[in-house]
Amino acid sequence: MSDEPIRRPGGRSARIRTAVLDATLAELADVGYDRLTVEAIAARSGVHKATLYRRWGGVDGLIADVLVRSAEQPWQVPDTGSLRDDLHAITRVIYMGFTDPEHGAVPRNLIVAALRSSQAARALTGFFETQHGLAAEVVTRAVRRGEAPEGTDAVDVVRTACAPLYYRLFVTGEPLEEVAAHRAAEAALAAAQAGAFVR
Repeated sequence: MSDEPIRRPGGRSARIRTAVLDATLAELADVGYDRLTVEAIAARSGVHKATLYRRWGGVDGLIADVLVRSAEQPWQVPDTGSLRDDLHAITRVIYMGFTDPEHGAVPRNLIVAALRSSQAARALTGFFETQHGLAAEVVTRAVRRGEAPEGTDAVDVVRTACAPLYYRLFVTGEPLEEVAAHRAAEAALAAAQAGAFVR
């Protein structure tokens, strides 16, 4: 299987990519990684399986490209005027995304799948680098407002706010409760204001 970046041309190819990756997410939510097959994705997307194998190489390539597409999609970084409120908004997005009764299985199964595949794991790393880099702007703004010390590692503050939630989801298997999102944001805020993330 090739580890080369997947080309993402426009036109018909873009429509095929959208159909196939949407089908990959839907199948992953329904059956999980262990039962995910190119044949089922082909049937669901209406795209011949030979095309899937030629462009993506197999299910790992498909999962990797789902993550690449996710990183490409913009999201509204919070800008409340307060570091506390911005961090709470970030952890709440994670909490809501993973606990949504209708759609929560999608991100859970996607990350579990990425942890089982070296190709998808690299794409997952890229996804988080992109997301954390965008979210770090809330800390950069807070430093300019004097809410955190100069030299604060903005990305590390975001990582610290998010990490306890992913720990519950993918390490301990504990329920992800709203209070956990609240505490994670408060802990990251306190550490940032205390200078724990100054380089």
